Amino acid sequence: MTRSAREILIRPLMTEKSMRQKDDENTVTFQVLPDANKVEIRNAVESVFNVKVAEVRTANFEGKLKRMGRHQGRRPSWKKAIVRLAPGHTIELVEGA
Repeated sequence: MTRSAREILIRPLMTEKSMRQKDDENTVTFQVLPDANKVEIRNAVESVFNVKVAEVRTANFEGKLKRMGRHQGRRPSWKKAIVRLAPGHTIELVEGA
């Protein structure tokens, strides 16, 4: 079962911290499929954005418990990938910012 690169990369994460890391350390942060591994993430970023990846770090986040009155539910668990690009390569995620 092979997945396309666009299936693995769900969305870019644009927080203050990730934007600062983008400027200082040449890294880009993505929300990815929870069962994607580092090799799949590296290949997906390289194929979609046509850049060279130097390093991939991942972190799993467990969904938080939330209550609505007396009913209790859980937000979905998700995975974050921090991708460091090779020197000289960049990804422009926000136009005009």
